[in-house]
Amino acid sequence: MAIQESSTLPGTGGPPLFLTTRWSVVLAARDPAGPDAARALETLCRTYWYPLYAFVRGSGYSPHDAQDLTQSFFAVLLAKDYLRVVTPEKGRFRTFLRMAMKRFLVNEWEKQRSQKRGGGQVLVPLDTELAEQRFQAEGPGSLGPDAIYDRRWALTLLDETMTRLEQEYAGTGRTDEFARLKPHLTADRGQIPYAVIASAGQTSEGAARVAIHRLRKRFREVFRAVIADTVAAPEEVEAEVRLVLEILSQG
Repeated sequence: MAIQESSTLPGTGGPPLFLTTRWSVVLAARDPAGPDAARALETLCRTYWYPLYAFVRGSGYSPHDAQDLTQSFFAVLLAKDYLRVVTPEKGRFRTFLRMAMKRFLVNEWEKQRSQKRGGGQVLVPLDTELAEQRFQAEGPGSLGPDAIYDRRWALTLLDETMTRLEQEYAGTGRTDEFARLKPHLTADRGQIPYAVIASAGQTSEGAARVAIHRLRKRFREVFRAVIADTVAAPEEVEAEVRLVLEILSQG
């Protein structure tokens, strides 16, 4: 797993904001009059803006057109109340967004081109130039737009897992320990330099082995919990875990 790949939101300068979209957030965003609607909608925009931007770029649109289209998509999503039809029973939210974007590109593209560039409603300020730099740096290669979108979505789950783990360690005053152990989280066991880790942490090699084992175990637990947040029923978790791992292995 490419846990070192950052998914920090372009232009924020803060910690990763590609947080997993939970159904509670989606449902809150459906009700414009609700107390949490604005915050929920902003979360959805920040979470899925770049995967959708990468999808549009991968579909052959220019950087400027992809920027306009992605911004406009979220404005239309709100203005036309598309979220009203979204429920956990109807399938995964990421799939709904991808299909909605496909329809948007077909039905709204000419309309959006006729409008003044940047004249649409911007829900969340984002650095679109950095988004394009990131798209070029990641080099989607031969991946099609659907595969690009799926990979970016899978990496959001991975980033959320790492963020939760880091917060757990920080909450118990072990920020430095997490920083030392994190680079070895997905390494082959035979390649982990336990002696070096032990020396850096001023502990025994046996203690270093236990620490790595616990981190790996906790990573698996949190990863499953993150994925569980994205499905409608517990029985869907196993299949979703396999799908995410398959997507990440293809990167």
